[in-house]
Amino acid sequence: MTRSFDIVVVGAGPAGIAAACAAAEQGRRVALLDDNPAPGGQIWRGPSTAHRDAVSRAKERWLHRLQQNPAITSLHGCRVFDVPGDGLLAAEQNGQRVDLRYSKVVLATGARELFLPFPGWTLPGVYGAGGLQAMVKAGLPVRDQRVVVAGSGPLLLAVAAYLRETGARVSAVCEQASWRSLLRFGASIAHTSRLWQAAGYRWRTRGTPFHAGCWPVAAHGGKTLESVTLSNGTRQWTVPCDLLACGFHLVPNTELASLLGCTLQQGFVTVDALQQTLIANVFCAGEPTGIGGLELSLAEGEVAGLAAAGAIRAAQARIPRRDRLRAFAAQLAVTFALRQELHSLSKADTIVCRCEDVTWRTVSQYTGWRAAKLQTRCGMGPCQGRICGSALNFLLEWSPDSVRPPIFPVSIASLAGPTASAPAELSAIQEN
Repeated sequence: MTRSFDIVVVGAGPAGIAAACAAAEQGRRVALLDDNPAPGGQIWRGPSTAHRDAVSRAKERWLHRLQQNPAITSLHGCRVFDVPGDGLLAAEQNGQRVDLRYSKVVLATGARELFLPFPGWTLPGVYGAGGLQAMVKAGLPVRDQRVVVAGSGPLLLAVAAYLRETGARVSAVCEQASWRSLLRFGASIAHTSRLWQAAGYRWRTRGTPFHAGCWPVAAHGGKTLESVTLSNGTRQWTVPCDLLACGFHLVPNTELASLLGCTLQQGFVTVDALQQTLIANVFCAGEPTGIGGLELSLAEGEVAGLAAAGAIRAAQARIPRRDRLRAFAAQLAVTFALRQELHSLSKADTIVCRCEDVTWRTVSQYTGWRAAKLQTRCGMGPCQGRICGSALNFLLEWSPDSVRPPIFPVSIASLAGPTASAPAELSAIQEN
């Protein structure tokens, strides 16, 4: 099946929703697609919390705006896996291939958590911080479960607050950034709503110890997690827990951008003032252009949607606010920069590639990503290097050499579609 639109927006998180609404309100026919069953991305997943904070209010406002616009076609459970030609994306929805033709495309593919391997991190009960939050929103019971939240970034307090609200007993929140960095950051936002938002999360986690300059070094247990050992650089101690929510900031999802030929710098997609990439008719917004949080994602999404729709003056009018928010994103990057000690978390027998069971001892003897991949199958499992690749980029400064379709697992039938970039053998099978 082939469907045609003026603008295709890939990713239905805040940036994608803002882009779709902005473009559709200029009279364009827009497709908004996402592999989740509903729009909202990670931050707006599930029902709103009991606290009507800025995040909840923004969610209600933007989802209402999206649902009220008949010019937007939402394609849920839909994932782009190939770029078979100019102005064409190959996607799979409910096991069926869908080819999407477009005049302009906006990439709002979001980000994923950065996991750093340490002894015991593969034990059942060890989750990504955002991953555990998403699973609880989907129905995972955590009432009376002892939880340690650890890693880096503003997400930690938000996750801890949410887990407390759902009945979990949060034993500790551990932020690897130092108190000095956090206090300097707090002073820089002292007269803004962001300080009140952070204070609100801390109030909702009152009674839970907050450790700055602290990180996990090992998880322990038999069949499941039983405790985690924490370090502050001078001493270590062990905390009993049933769950560990651990994430060391975010990594942008740039695979589709790379497949389209977009230029990346320091891991992020390069865009101009109107969010257009160096590839004609391809725009990008949100975390793929730089990790900056909800407000920046919405601002970039609006600029990208308006520019893609040809409303250049309206897009330019929103640039000053977006640039102010980018300055805040730069502060985040400095405040939560990962410390040097995290490079030595992995021990010789620590599994780095979970899909292929490749240990640190094995992978660290190679000099680059390609050699390790060819010799050990590191990065060749179901996640296609999305977890171990990001970890090894931090640990060894390795980067993947290329991105090839399909960028997500799909059925042979979808891969062998008439316009897909399928291997010759598959095309022959289809013809016969």
